[in-house]
Amino acid sequence: MESMTLRVGDLVEIRSEAEILATLDERGELDGLPFMPEMLKFCGQRLTVHKVAHKLCDTLTKTGLRRMDSAVHLLGARCDGSAHGGCQTACSMYWKQAWIKRVAADELPPNAVPDSRLLPLLEINSRKPPGEDGTERYSCQATELLRAAPVPLPMADLGQFVADVRTRNVGVLRTLKATGIGLYNRFQHLTRRKLPPALRVKGGRPWGTMKGEIRGRTPVQTLDLQPGELVRVRSKQEILATVNEDLSNRGMNFDAELARHCGRTARVRARVDRCIDEPTGRMLEMKTPCIVLQDVVCEGVHSLNCPREFFPFWREIWLERVLDSE
Repeated sequence: MESMTLRVGDLVEIRSEAEILATLDERGELDGLPFMPEMLKFCGQRLTVHKVAHKLCDTLTKTGLRRMDSAVHLLGARCDGSAHGGCQTACSMYWKQAWIKRVAADELPPNAVPDSRLLPLLEINSRKPPGEDGTERYSCQATELLRAAPVPLPMADLGQFVADVRTRNVGVLRTLKATGIGLYNRFQHLTRRKLPPALRVKGGRPWGTMKGEIRGRTPVQTLDLQPGELVRVRSKQEILATVNEDLSNRGMNFDAELARHCGRTARVRARVDRCIDEPTGRMLEMKTPCIVLQDVVCEGVHSLNCPREFFPFWREIWLERVLDSE
């Protein structure tokens, strides 16, 4: 199968079910990356490359960046969780280049032919063995990323930043900003390990130098926000008044990447009350639903241009309702 050099904006076509099946092993995977049931509906469709997924954040063990080979994210192709217990994280799915092909805009699409062998294979492998207590556990691209991307990508590998620009994932200025923040954060991490508190720059805190104000239980606010409503992200100072020293409000973190959106107005995309815990594969049920906002994603500025573009979770206390007339 041809090797492609894809860039942001390229038009590709998802291969047929039979072609994709031919690339998968008995676990429904290619190079450790699952092809998920939620991806089947895109077979035969034409989509635009949104990001070249040559690296990713390790959100399972927090080891930093990992190298990913021959994969992209496609515009409009997010997981709807329908085969994974209704998970509402809406991850941007990974597409191996073996599962897609570059096409010209004027090229006629083929007639997509379903393959009855593929869906059962994918459904079986969308589950892990149950937990010791019998709890159902799921397997998806997010839970298996360390197998799909086993090689760490150190910041010293400067080729990753060249690739960021060449693929059009980000521009030169964004890359310079991201690397500057990365260097600063690594310096601060070193000072926290080596220097006494009195000698640390801004307490050794990472870029943004944020510090929560709450000691003890953090406050709760219920707005009952619904999809389509217009909201404004509160100011950084207002939000810091709701989080503890770990920048957490009842287990949900507020970080410098989220702080970039303070003051921004956006519409509610969804209320989230269930999501898969990536390290264990268990479904987490939230006692208090959180909010995701339309077109508000993690842009990777504070994670060396990671292109995963998560939808950040927002506590309702971090938002304020805005009338459309305002």
